[in-house]
Amino acid sequence: MNQQTVLVTGASGFIGGYVVEELLARDYSVIGIDNYSKYGKISKSYDEHPRYTLIEGDVRDVDLMTDTLLGCDHFIAGAALIGGISYFHTFAYDLLASNERIMASSCDGAIAAHQKGRLQKVTYMSSSMVFESADSWPSYEGQERVVPPPISSYGFQKLAVEYYARAAHMQYGLPYTICRPFNCVGIGEMRAQSDVEVLSGNIKLAMSHVVPDLIQKVVKGQDPLHILGEGTQIRHYTYGGDLAKGIVAAMEHPAALNEDFNLSTAESTTVLELAENIWHRLRGDDGPFRYVSDDAFEHDVQKRVPSVEKAKQILGFEATTTLDEMLDVVVPWVMDAIDKGLI
Repeated sequence: MNQQTVLVTGASGFIGGYVVEELLARDYSVIGIDNYSKYGKISKSYDEHPRYTLIEGDVRDVDLMTDTLLGCDHFIAGAALIGGISYFHTFAYDLLASNERIMASSCDGAIAAHQKGRLQKVTYMSSSMVFESADSWPSYEGQERVVPPPISSYGFQKLAVEYYARAAHMQYGLPYTICRPFNCVGIGEMRAQSDVEVLSGNIKLAMSHVVPDLIQKVVKGQDPLHILGEGTQIRHYTYGGDLAKGIVAAMEHPAALNEDFNLSTAESTTVLELAENIWHRLRGDDGPFRYVSDDAFEHDVQKRVPSVEKAKQILGFEATTTLDEMLDVVVPWVMDAIDKGLI
């Protein structure tokens, strides 16, 4: 088989970085597009890889997308304005408007390339937030279309991504697979360039996700530790490397054609359990775990529990990295990023 080429948008981003590494490890040629809008210009370990080409450009440029996709076999549509809960409250309109433009341009380019070129399929990056309004668990593939729509603009836009995928297939025959990552944990998240001051106790949130924010608070000596809400929120923290394996498996597998998959660990963890783990990991026996609850954000979903059976049965995918194994990697990285002023 000739070597295949995959376009990854958002290739220098958080999840995108793991996806590019996984594709290169599987001998694909990879073209990345990124405009560095969130973190500014950053370097990645794979930037100089002989099978990797980076285009610094804007995915909202339809001509750029079309021209690039004409030479690609697969397209992983990962570009988006994205962040943790403080991020998508602060930028509620920008997330909706910018991500809609990104999605429309991505689909326009992919439709044209599929009709004229060799593009086989688009693998779309959705989100567990499509299940924001779920009232029963675990959330299964298809539940997003029977429960009320998400309340947050971010969740609503990620649901729209899935409608783009199905509509482009319905009208233009563009094949798709939809991936819904749950609570990605890994290295690579930094403070966004567009950061505004959001305080949690005496510590400024990193505008990212709960893991790096809790780590930085403990590292900086916050005592008692401030958490958002009561800490009873249930999450499924999934390692970025595992998610990348699931995303590439969904891209490759013939049975994934025109299907959707939850990609997640099967392990539930409360925010309070996570916080206590990080506290003792960094402070050891230096006093008991102490915390206070700050007012939660409006759209802080209390329970996010996926069904993972479909991905297991069809793709043979399971996220096996434990939370402790993730923290073994992420805690030292965050501590180094704090020293460098990145968080």
